[in-house]
Amino acid sequence: MSVDEPVVSLSDLEVHFEKSGGGLNPFADQPTVRAVDGVDLDIGENDVVAIVGESGSGKTTLGKTAVGLQKPTGGSVSFRGQDVWAAKKWRSNPSIPFEEIRRSLQIIHQDPGAALNPNRTVVSSLAAPLKRWQSDLGPEDREARVYHFLKRVGMSPPEDYAHRYPHQLSGGEKQRVALVRALLMNPDLILADEAVSALDVSLRVEMMDLMLDLQEEFDTSFLFISHDLSNARYIAEHAGGRLGVMYLGELVEIGPVEEVLRNPQHPYTKVLTWATPELGVDEDAGGPPVREIDIPDPVNPPAGCRFHTRCPKATEQCRTAAPPVTAVDGADGADDGAMGDGDGTHRVACYRATDDEVYWESDPLDGADLS
Repeated sequence: MSVDEPVVSLSDLEVHFEKSGGGLNPFADQPTVRAVDGVDLDIGENDVVAIVGESGSGKTTLGKTAVGLQKPTGGSVSFRGQDVWAAKKWRSNPSIPFEEIRRSLQIIHQDPGAALNPNRTVVSSLAAPLKRWQSDLGPEDREARVYHFLKRVGMSPPEDYAHRYPHQLSGGEKQRVALVRALLMNPDLILADEAVSALDVSLRVEMMDLMLDLQEEFDTSFLFISHDLSNARYIAEHAGGRLGVMYLGELVEIGPVEEVLRNPQHPYTKVLTWATPELGVDEDAGGPPVREIDIPDPVNPPAGCRFHTRCPKATEQCRTAAPPVTAVDGADGADDGAMGDGDGTHRVACYRATDDEVYWESDPLDGADLS
């Protein structure tokens, strides 16, 4: 896919937090968690990007920053060329007002029940944003629109659901209400943050199919966050989208989903595929392809390649310097470019995808094997 003007563009994005608690001296410097550290990512029109990684990889923070819910501490977030946080501060006479940006960037939470007001009926919760953003609609028109959307997501007849409270809905029904609330704003991008992980397995595919069906109908884009590679694969594959892999705050590999899974270049991506039986990894292949199981502390991430402490292919060069972003051989697009360019090129940040002589001539780290 070629993206002339991304809907959302993340450039050298950083989100660092001060880690609270523990110390007796309230005036002492607090350690900093590098939740997101130098990520580039473009999301285009009618695009689907699925981001996968272990807990603590920074994927949820990345998602919330992409839709303007978390302020970056470095780099920038742009919506159709307009810096999101500059628009919020009314600096530089923004070409797109912040209110319009917020309406255009929506989210579906992992726990929709917690995001719905327990004291409001479904129709009351869904009509509220319409009353704010489409004040020309009267009460009857708002209710009619809500009923139409409830029916569209399979909650039919809508009269049976509209006047229920959240505790009277199943988990799947709550998630459908959350999807309706996002779509009512006619958004350009929806962040689906672990949006199917709390559902029964039988409902996950049904919910993802519904998202993709509505994406095509409403011409919106999805940023899909998941710790489950099989879910991320399903939605990205069926949308013809991209799969991105995050590790310790960095985007280490991204590209068309089947290219990434059929030809994974980063050793961490290979770990994730090994841990996903549905991908057909040889059961006789032995243990996980890592030297260490534990993830390093994000307060003090390893120097060089952050995966080198666990990587079975790491050398001294991996410990010394971070690898460059490289276009995978055979991938569409010859230039290396930024990691998350929306041109569909399969890219990776790993020395094994390069001809770097220093890496190939360096001594392997203890327990590593370059063969």
